[in-house]
Amino acid sequence: MKRIIIDPATLGELEDRVVAIKRVVKVVKGGRNMRFTALVVVGDGNGHVGVGLGKAAEIPEAIRKGKEDATKNLVEVKLDANGSITHDIIGKHTGAQVLLKRAPEGTGVIAGGPARSVCEMAGIRNIRTKSLGSNNKQNVVLATMEALRQLRSPEDIAAARGKSVQEILG
Repeated sequence: MKRIIIDPATLGELEDRVVAIKRVVKVVKGGRNMRFTALVVVGDGNGHVGVGLGKAAEIPEAIRKGKEDATKNLVEVKLDANGSITHDIIGKHTGAQVLLKRAPEGTGVIAGGPARSVCEMAGIRNIRTKSLGSNNKQNVVLATMEALRQLRSPEDIAAARGKSVQEILG
């Protein structure tokens, strides 16, 4: 699978959304060592989305690090004319699976919390999703990102098969 690296400087303004903040405790000789992890989704609302995880002693610093990590891991999402994805797909990450289904205009974003954040930040306006398996927020977000990363446009498929887009779409 080829990885497309997107330069954040070429994009518009990136919005961010914190999906989860967890307190992590490590027991050491002197007592408990508390830190925080923040799962952050960034996107421009126009087909680009990224996910990052930040860890720090304070929450704002963890969020900043998560946002920085997310901008390094941006993915381009193939959208159709309705503002939906080009085809149905299942994304998997560890124990989580997320089913993403195309939807006609007017459907809206039908998704649970973690998957909804990713879809909205990517600029998807019409989609139906179903989380299968684990409901761990981090794994659901990463499974959704994996599904979006696997999406292919009709143009890509037509070029790979040596056919026209009309032949592919039927």
